[in-house]
Amino acid sequence: MIHRILHLGEEALRRDSEPITAIDDKLRVLVVDMFETMHKARGVGLAAPQIGINKRLMIIDVDEHPLVFINPEIIRKSGKETCEEGCLSLPGLRENVSRATKVLANAIDLDGKSFEIEAEGLLARAIQHEIDHLDGVLFIDRISKARRIQIKRDLERLEAGETLESPDAEDDPDEAASDNEANTSGQHTGASTPALI
Repeated sequence: MIHRILHLGEEALRRDSEPITAIDDKLRVLVVDMFETMHKARGVGLAAPQIGINKRLMIIDVDEHPLVFINPEIIRKSGKETCEEGCLSLPGLRENVSRATKVLANAIDLDGKSFEIEAEGLLARAIQHEIDHLDGVLFIDRISKARRIQIKRDLERLEAGETLESPDAEDDPDEAASDNEANTSGQHTGASTPALI
């Protein structure tokens, strides 16, 4: 089932999410729904709060390698890089965001097993971005106050339920998908279109 993705201004995006205590069929169905929702929106990551469910659950699919994270935590970060970032909950908005270059994270999978993952590039950025969602944090919280003032009108449009996406991008899914694929290496430039996470 495809869920509606919440936009900036909706309350669930700003709440702390609760840990998941049971892995059952209901959760497995939710994960399938989240992947369907994310892929339809041409994203590479989605957190449960983005569909109005404040549970510590997130999914990522970079280079067609789907990952499910239950109760994820970042254990270690290293390095720093500033890249353009986009978000399915702020459609059309792209801003430069500084994050760790590499992360070590742990989580539980759908079999109830704990795992660790060491990531860099786009995967590391996606992990940090999605965990932020679980803590009620959006990527615009990680840009300067001065920049948020500069883009105030765009933020107001998003809060009103509008999108900043160009009509061409919405009408041409192949082009948008190609743009996302071009960024899976984690090598971003100001001129490229960032993958939506």
